[in-house]
Amino acid sequence: MARTRFRSDRGLTARMGAVGLGLGALYVAFGAVLIYYSGSALIGLVITIGLAWGQWYFSDTLALKSMGAKVVAPEQAPELHAMIDRLCALADMPKPRVAVAVTDMPNAFATGRSPKHSAVCVTTGIMQRLDADELEGVLAHELAHVANRDVSVMTVASSLGLLAGFLMRWGMFFGGGRDRKNGGPGFLVVFLASLAVYFISFLLTRALSRYRELSADRTGAYLTGRPSELASALVKISGDMSRIPNSDLRDAQGVSAFFFAPAITRDSMANLFSTHPPLQQRLDQLAKVSAELGSA
Repeated sequence: MARTRFRSDRGLTARMGAVGLGLGALYVAFGAVLIYYSGSALIGLVITIGLAWGQWYFSDTLALKSMGAKVVAPEQAPELHAMIDRLCALADMPKPRVAVAVTDMPNAFATGRSPKHSAVCVTTGIMQRLDADELEGVLAHELAHVANRDVSVMTVASSLGLLAGFLMRWGMFFGGGRDRKNGGPGFLVVFLASLAVYFISFLLTRALSRYRELSADRTGAYLTGRPSELASALVKISGDMSRIPNSDLRDAQGVSAFFFAPAITRDSMANLFSTHPPLQQRLDQLAKVSAELGSA
């Protein structure tokens, strides 16, 4: 965890380390397959390193653009900036960029490669539905993601899945070089390797995503000292999410794993590969935090 006043979470640190090792092994193995079957080490290295670096370096910009969000100055959103200023001072951490997405979907997310290069985005829908204390609880939750650096790990995991998906679509081109020389099944090998990498990175992302949400709930609630406000925000947002059109939810699927609350369409397999823990589990945890703070 970055050096802040947020409570440390050894469980999250251990999980991020395990996911990081898994992703590193996947990168090496996938890069080796790509280099061999592309017929060109240069092509393989450029694709593997270039896309991964670009996704990591520009992660905050890409996430904000995917939601149509705009970075806002203090003059444009004074109350929102004031909340984040206070929380950052309380947590002793750098202030991220502040962005707003114009959409009725009530949500928020944090993104970025490091605490000094990050952004926190809220939607107009969440600002309209939550009161000041509830919104502050949500912002503390998102700042916890930045301080914990789990956003960076999630970004790397997502970029690997993006790379694998890209190569599954263009596997014929990359497999052609070795096929033409040796008659080997280059396309099939690259396609199957890409499919395996995509699936494994998908599972790694989901496993970390569920735990990191619980961790951010805890650390954010401890920072503000008002877990009940975060619980109230969760109930409001989860209830209103069912009223958002499926088309809007599908448009946000690309960053759903980063959201405060999951953007799940009614016809999706919500419980099989969910990016977030069940609502009741989050509420039960916040109730325990509240009891602990009350007895302190």
